[in-house]
Formats: sequence, structure tokens, C-alpha cells
Amino acid sequence: MTELQAVVFDWAGTLIDFGSCAPMGAFVEVFGRFGVEITVAEARAPMGRAKRDHIAAILAAPRISAAWVAAHGAAPTDADIDAIYEMFVPMNAEAAVHHADPIPGAPGVLAELRARGLKIGSTTGYTREIMQRILPLAEAAGLRADSLICAGDLPEGRPSPLGMFRTFIDLDIWPAWRVVKIDDTPVGIAEGVNAGCWTVGVTLSGNEAGLSEAELAALSPAERDALRNRAGRALSAEGAHFLVDSVADLLPVLDEIDRQLAAGAQP
Repeated sequence: MTELQAVVFDWAGTLIDFGSCAPMGAFVEVFGRFGVEITVAEARAPMGRAKRDHIAAILAAPRISAAWVAAHGAAPTDADIDAIYEMFVPMNAEAAVHHADPIPGAPGVLAELRARGLKIGSTTGYTREIMQRILPLAEAAGLRADSLICAGDLPEGRPSPLGMFRTFIDLDIWPAWRVVKIDDTPVGIAEGVNAGCWTVGVTLSGNEAGLSEAELAALSPAERDALRNRAGRALSAEGAHFLVDSVADLLPVLDEIDRQLAAGAQP
């Protein structure tokens, strides 16, 4: 009998959208429409946060803040953040539909978790508007969660633990140390750590690597190892207890967490 009660997943980069690619073009395009050019790397840096918070974080970067002042004659304001966000959300929703394919192995892992009697939760930096476009595609491909917490559902997003706390309520699960959070971003790992859960960081299928499946496959073993190590350092710095290349590698980690729980360990 498993000691665990539930596994809580992130979506983009963890269950769907290998490389977490959908938001990147939308961020670059929307800032361009406001006269500020940003790179994909700059867009990726705050990934995992609620999208309005993500936009605010991009604008707070010194180079981008200076570029905004040069383009607009004043520092960005909350009204500017709202204007970018309002334009960004439908763009991201449209892009997300085209990046909703499951990460290889994800449907089988979720099926096995259900066979083990585990509940499946999910939290995301996407808004509910965006997830409403994604969910029918994901469910048709075998990805269904028992609970979904979106950006904007609660007063604070990641790295706050509020999304996890709401998940505990929705799934009727406790204590936190019988729950595993899996995520591809440092801020998503921090969400799980702050809630008192076990955490598993995804190194190669998500935002920290930032490559499509084909791009990753084209790397040499040494290049892939370097990317894995760099991503692992970023996720471990926020407290990830375990690291996996992708969700396909999750089950042996859950077995190890079960063994540690049975021995009296907690995260």
C-alpha cells in the first residue's frame, strides 16, 4: 500500500508542451507590439509565475525597463502591465492550443497513478481562460487531473503555496508530506516546498532546458548532460528533492519516496 496520497503536476513543460514553447513567441510578440524587443531567454526567466506576474517580472529586468523608458518616455506602470497582459492572454491561448501534445510517457504515468489509488492534482501559471482551450485536447490524449488551480484563482500565485493549499482542500488530502509536486520551473518547485510537499524537478522536457523534443534529440550526449546539469542546479537551488529528465521517469522516484515515508522520513 502506498504511503503517498496524491501527485500534483504543473502543465506546460511537465505534462504537455515539450520545452514549454507556447508562451515564448507570445511574450516576444506582445512586447514587440509595445515597442520593446525582448529575447526568448529574457521571456523564459520568470517562467512558472502567473502570467501577469511574469510580465511584471520581465518589465522589472534592468535592460527591459530601460528599453521601455526609451520607447515610452517613462517607467512602466501597473496600467502598462495590465495593457500588455490583456493583449497577451488571447495570444498565449492561441499558441497553447498548438503546443498541447502530451510529453511522451505522461498519459501512461497518470494511468498508473490512478491504478495505485493516488489522486492527481494540478497547478499552473496559465489562466483559466487559457486552460479551457487546452483541457479538451489534453483529456482526449489521456491527461486528466482531479483538480486544477490556475493563475488568478487565488490572491497570490507561485511561489506562494496557496495553490497547493487549495489543491489539498479540493482533493481532501493531508498531510502535505504525503503529496508530491512535480514541476519544470524553480518557482513551481518553490510552490511545492513552501507547501511542505516532496518536490520533483523536471530537467529536460521543460522550461529550464527550453528545447523542443527534436532539438533535444539533436544534441550530443555531452551537450545533453550539460543542459541537464544546468537545469538541475536551478531546480535544486529552490529545494527540489529529486530530479528527472521528464515525467516519464517519475514512477521510480515515487517508489523511492514511498520507501522513505515508510521509514518515517518527511521532506
